[in-house]
Amino acid sequence: MNQLVDGQWTPEPFKPRVVNGAYERPRSAFRNWITADGNSGFAAEPGRYHLYVSYACPWAHRTLIFRTIKGLEEAVGVSVVHPYMGERGWSFASDFDGCTGDLIAGRTYLYEAYATADTGYTGIITVPVLWDQERETIVNNESSEIIRMFNSAFDACGAGGPDLYPERWRGEIDEINAFVYDNINNGVYRAGFAATQSRYERSVGRLFDALDTLEQRLAGQRYLVGNTLTEADWRLFTSLVRFDSVYVTHFKCNLRRLVDYPNLWAYTRELYQWPGVAATVNFTHIKHHYFVSHSSVNPLGIVPVGPEIDFGTPHGRV
Repeated sequence: MNQLVDGQWTPEPFKPRVVNGAYERPRSAFRNWITADGNSGFAAEPGRYHLYVSYACPWAHRTLIFRTIKGLEEAVGVSVVHPYMGERGWSFASDFDGCTGDLIAGRTYLYEAYATADTGYTGIITVPVLWDQERETIVNNESSEIIRMFNSAFDACGAGGPDLYPERWRGEIDEINAFVYDNINNGVYRAGFAATQSRYERSVGRLFDALDTLEQRLAGQRYLVGNTLTEADWRLFTSLVRFDSVYVTHFKCNLRRLVDYPNLWAYTRELYQWPGVAATVNFTHIKHHYFVSHSSVNPLGIVPVGPEIDFGTPHGRV
């Protein structure tokens, strides 16, 4: 996999990390926090921080959704990388509709930001990246932590919207997050990047067992945690919205489609129609990234034209 070694780029084609036939997701390296009081060394200030994202990446997608829902578009800038991840990793090439280039530093590749933040950095290059323009460093590249900063740290900087991690529900949110991450968010990758038939079949089985469980859960409640829209819903949404367009075919997760689950399908349409969320979903970037970048899965790089899915149809949820 593309990475820096002691701050130096070591290019090679994208290749997922596989251990004993099973896909293993690398850990995020930068884990600092922005706080309202600045005691962490990173104070919440409008205009200070910048978000590097890919529209294609479900982990980066979470941060775009929270930036929108919390009304942080003016407080936190964003640059969008090219959907193709080649031998030098995420690129700031702007010759693809929706790509912005690096709007704050004019870099060519995202790895240059990592090397600036840590001249001796060894590790892979991932999105999202939350960048501090004042200290010229990466604050954090773990999406689950970035969304919580957006949820609460910027309240004095004009953030609004609902509290997506309310204290009274945190235990249940954390529990469902762990279930969704292990079986669905990361489960589709375990299936898609499995190197043996047995690992693939095991991963697909776990994935669809989890989807069946959530289908039943949503038969009795509107959202994952009671009737309260929380971060758990948005963490699931970014996988569901990609499911039929990518995961069913590209990752061979084809026991059932999302549209075959009445409750999950209506739930996904409702979240898609939440104010501002549809603008964070870019299927051209999503499909181009997966079908072209993952040469080990799709060596010819042919991007399918379908399926035709209308996320804007009424969801019937009241």
